[in-house]
Amino acid sequence: VLVHGLLGWDSILGYDYWYQIPAAMRKQGATVLIAKVSAVNDNNVRGEQLLAQLKQWAAAKGYKKFNLIGHSQGGPTARYVAGVAPDMVASVTTMASPTVVTAQQDAESNIANGIRSYGSWIEFAGTFVAWISGQSQLPQDASALTLKEELDDFAIRFPAGLPATYCGEGAPVVNGIRYYSASGIAVKTNAWDISDLAMQELSEPSDGAIISCAARLGKVIRADYPWNHIDEMNHIFGLIGKGAPSPAQFYLTHATRLKLAGV
Repeated sequence: VLVHGLLGWDSILGYDYWYQIPAAMRKQGATVLIAKVSAVNDNNVRGEQLLAQLKQWAAAKGYKKFNLIGHSQGGPTARYVAGVAPDMVASVTTMASPTVVTAQQDAESNIANGIRSYGSWIEFAGTFVAWISGQSQLPQDASALTLKEELDDFAIRFPAGLPATYCGEGAPVVNGIRYYSASGIAVKTNAWDISDLAMQELSEPSDGAIISCAARLGKVIRADYPWNHIDEMNHIFGLIGKGAPSPAQFYLTHATRLKLAGV
């Protein structure tokens, strides 16, 4: 199950948030489901939306457990479900998903500052994304997004897989659920990629939005991919840095990893 991040969607006019990734995984035999959760809302609301979808899929198809893969805010959304319905989750994998926010990052982050300064515009953008992707019924609420405070509380409520020390690794298996994470440390990667303009240099190695050391959960697959925050789901149209590995191949390889782990 692929879970999108802030201002994300499943598909807009045939253009996937996870660009070419579901098709590549299905071609190799994987069953891939795409979550439909609010583009702009807190982890609890999004988590409940995801949980409802898992229950629907389980009832309709007989699925017993799910492997959840979340990009950015999709990570804590998946962790919420693992925390409240662990019997439905086989694994949680986060890609550049914040687990902690340092005071320095909170002060310099475009995400945090943008929410504080332009919350109404972000909420409007989320409403538009939901409408154009056919999910207008999903609620959007930028006021619910308080990045540092929410993640601090979230870590207390859902500690599974969190590192004991900053920039460390967490337990790879908690209550039978496997936890994995990965992240990038590139910022400006392709001159043709307009989304690079939104990426910023932070005080520590980051993907232009999330500090790598603050995105660690469970078994860290790799924390230094040459991708920025948008490259990590293979946007825009697969434009990544010269010589960088394929993000789509990352997800294919990870699906094999999960299969070999028996989940």
